[in-house]
Amino acid sequence: MNDTKLVTKQVTAEIIGTFLLVLFGTGSVAAAVFTEAHVGLWQVAVIWGFGVTIAIYVTASVSGAHLNPAVSLAFALLRRKEFAFTRMFAYWGGQLIGAILAGVAVLALFHPAITRFESLNGISRGDAGSEASAMAFGEYFPNPAMFTGETFVSPLHAFAVEAFGTAVLVLVIFSLVEKRNVALQHKGLAPFFIGFTVAVLIALFAPLTQAGWNPARDFGPRIVAFIAGWEDIAIPGPRSGFWVYILGPLIGGPFGGLVYDFSVRLGLGKADTESN
Repeated sequence: MNDTKLVTKQVTAEIIGTFLLVLFGTGSVAAAVFTEAHVGLWQVAVIWGFGVTIAIYVTASVSGAHLNPAVSLAFALLRRKEFAFTRMFAYWGGQLIGAILAGVAVLALFHPAITRFESLNGISRGDAGSEASAMAFGEYFPNPAMFTGETFVSPLHAFAVEAFGTAVLVLVIFSLVEKRNVALQHKGLAPFFIGFTVAVLIALFAPLTQAGWNPARDFGPRIVAFIAGWEDIAIPGPRSGFWVYILGPLIGGPFGGLVYDFSVRLGLGKADTESN
């Protein structure tokens, strides 16, 4: 197959997969915040996790289902034979497009509920405090639904949380797709365990940062929120903190891959040099 056609098919899959991932994820937050359909953080986390699983199953056979710029960067740096660095930027573009489209869908579908929520709670979109409704799109630290108006989580701490959570996620992804990892002989189950890992990480760390682990997942809907009237509350966000959800995962993802390669992977025997 012509390389350009192959990349086009792969990027299209990344658009669709990221759209599904962000649709299910931000949709679960929107349903919880605007309609109180879900009770407790774990319900939202489980929906997020299954959303990730479904998105991977839909697209993995075409693009590998990165669906996350941090995952693409980790593969481009550490699995060069499997994923060329030059292909990463096309993947990033597709992932951002998919996330933006999902943000538009959530805004359109939940518009009446968002308007009602803001009216009932005296929220003026774009003013201080409107992160209480913007949180269904971009992410904030600490979680506005739990800690209204509080600032006990600093930007640096939030950055560390996002980097740490993404590192754990990529470490798990690398281990699950490793051919020599016989603990998971049926690799078709990997999407389920990746999704469950996301759910567990959200359940643990969402109170602190809303648990993004994915620059596209945050920045795409955040762009939609900016255009829809949240303006500075969306970008750059309170305390200019939007960068946390971009740089944190992009640094944490490759670090998690390195930890896997120089610890667990060494225990599998001689390194498979053809995968690097």
